[in-house]
Amino acid sequence: MWSQTVIYLQERKRGFHLITDEILEQLPQIQSVSVGLLHLFIQHTSASLSINENADPTVRYDMEAHFNQSVPERAPYYRHTYEGDDDMPAHIKSSVLGASLSIPVTQGKLAMGIWQGIYLGEHRNHGGQRKIVATIAGE
Repeated sequence: MWSQTVIYLQERKRGFHLITDEILEQLPQIQSVSVGLLHLFIQHTSASLSINENADPTVRYDMEAHFNQSVPERAPYYRHTYEGDDDMPAHIKSSVLGASLSIPVTQGKLAMGIWQGIYLGEHRNHGGQRKIVATIAGE
């Protein structure tokens, strides 16, 4: 079985957001997959996807603080500055963290660890609605 769906995420403020439930709500067909793979690809260059801690929200705050420190705004060597102070840092963060994930599916559920969840890294102050292409392959 192959299935592909475009998932529309609600607009979020800058930071790291747990989106596992929002993804699964838009993929009811995953429940019929006994063994397979979910591939997620975000169609933006200033946002990212990653897997990390799903229980303690301070991890998401710390992730944002760390990336803001390591990839600062208004660095004097940035040339791409036309779209605001947060734009070039957003592109760098997106490249470092990545635009896609592949997650195993077992018995209709994501085969992630108990403390793992899917993060949206929103790296712009006003990124707007985000789109993710979700592809399921399995049986």
